[in-house]
Amino acid sequence: MSADHLTELILQYRYLILIPLSFVEGPIIAFIAGTLASLGYFNIYGLAVFFFARDMIMDAFYYAIGYYGGRTKLAHRLLKKIGVEPEHLEGIRKLWERRAGMTMFFGKLSYGIASSFVVLAGTVHMPLRKFFGWGAIVAILQFWTLLALGYFFGTTFSGGATHIIENILYAIGGITLLASLYYLVTFYIGKRMKKETREK
Repeated sequence: MSADHLTELILQYRYLILIPLSFVEGPIIAFIAGTLASLGYFNIYGLAVFFFARDMIMDAFYYAIGYYGGRTKLAHRLLKKIGVEPEHLEGIRKLWERRAGMTMFFGKLSYGIASSFVVLAGTVHMPLRKFFGWGAIVAILQFWTLLALGYFFGTTFSGGATHIIENILYAIGGITLLASLYYLVTFYIGKRMKKETREK
């Protein structure tokens, strides 16, 4: 879904559409919501709590898939996305034990395969305290940074909401550029993480 269409939906439905969209395109929705918060459409502190809770809920869901259903078809399909076979699990368990923070950070920033890394944490039974501790840190770093960038982006348009809507093409251009950069970086991270898990 294009950034301009997402922005139109959020402007029209606000909180009603924000929740379902955030579960599909979390990072870009966080940035757009942060931009609109600077114009009074959302409360920035409420957004910070919402996106943090959203990320924790998603982490718990995918962790449970790996922990309780590591042998199910869904779990195998998610792990196959990152090239993980049963014989890799012991090496990956050690990776999560020794470098949990780095693995959580780069795994969750890997566009398109982040859920697979979280399932993997559940599959190797990563301790819950460590899992949610690192997950919370990564959620704050990722989503609060995107909200802050969006908020800063919105404040650069003097004249408030009327002005930004009149110049929506500039806003969409900036959002699209930052989204593209985000996805390029996370795509590269994803490729590196895939390679590392296959080598374990």
